Amino acid sequence: MTARIIDGKAIAAELRTRVADEVARVKRDHQLTPGLAVVLVGHDPASEVYVRSKHTQTQAAGMASFEHKLPEDVSQADLLALIARLNRDPMVHGILVQLPLPKSLHTETIINAIDPAKDVDGLHPNNAGRLAGGLAALSPCTPLGCIILTKSVHVSLEGMNAIVIGRSNLVGRPLVQLLLNENATVTIAHSRSRDLPKLCAQADLVYAAVGRPEMVRGDWLKPGATVIDVGINRIPVPGGKPKLVGDVAFQEALNVAGAITPVPGGVGQMTVACLLVNTLRAACAIAGLPAPAV
Repeated sequence: MTARIIDGKAIAAELRTRVADEVARVKRDHQLTPGLAVVLVGHDPASEVYVRSKHTQTQAAGMASFEHKLPEDVSQADLLALIARLNRDPMVHGILVQLPLPKSLHTETIINAIDPAKDVDGLHPNNAGRLAGGLAALSPCTPLGCIILTKSVHVSLEGMNAIVIGRSNLVGRPLVQLLLNENATVTIAHSRSRDLPKLCAQADLVYAAVGRPEMVRGDWLKPGATVIDVGINRIPVPGGKPKLVGDVAFQEALNVAGAITPVPGGVGQMTVACLLVNTLRAACAIAGLPAPAV
């Protein structure tokens, strides 16, 4: 058996098209232009590339894009003052502070300062709590993308056994809540879980978000399982450029799984697309409009 490759690039492109159509509709019918503000502190090369991608895709979807680039040594007071201004700005419907922040800044304080209605990263405690309670909330973008990718294979996740390997606030924990909302049966595991291969072998859906290159081996998987690989790891290659791999041993899994996301070209493509979804949803909610059809 050779697994179906889940094409995150194509699925993300289709989602961005749907978002652009909805943006055009709310502009036409309600004179509303969703606006996304991204705050970047310092000069981390990976973050700068990611922020440029967000800016390009936000504009391509017909939204307003506001970039705020701050120096590495910006004070916490100045960053909080910027967030307060963005909270008050009626043109801004989504606020994203690019992580990680310099160690001089207290990440939790910064996240907590964002208006929950504009928290398109889904990290504010209000949104995390609502999600945990099964209530409507802005969800973190990567877990949301994982669900969309899974549903490209399975129309319904009801009753399926899922395992989430990784318990971060950004991916693992909110992904568990989204899966519970889909009526899946969920196990949350991590690098210290006992007999992880046995736990994986029982799962119809495997989500690897542990941050360890190729940790999940092919013989851990239940034949025919759907595997969503969230990991992005750079490993050295003798005499060449570092190689990008996921948390799953892809070639091994390819011969066991029913469907699998590649790295790159899988989950990473969905994160920015889901950021656009969240910004559109936030704009409609703030304006008192019905939820958009995305």
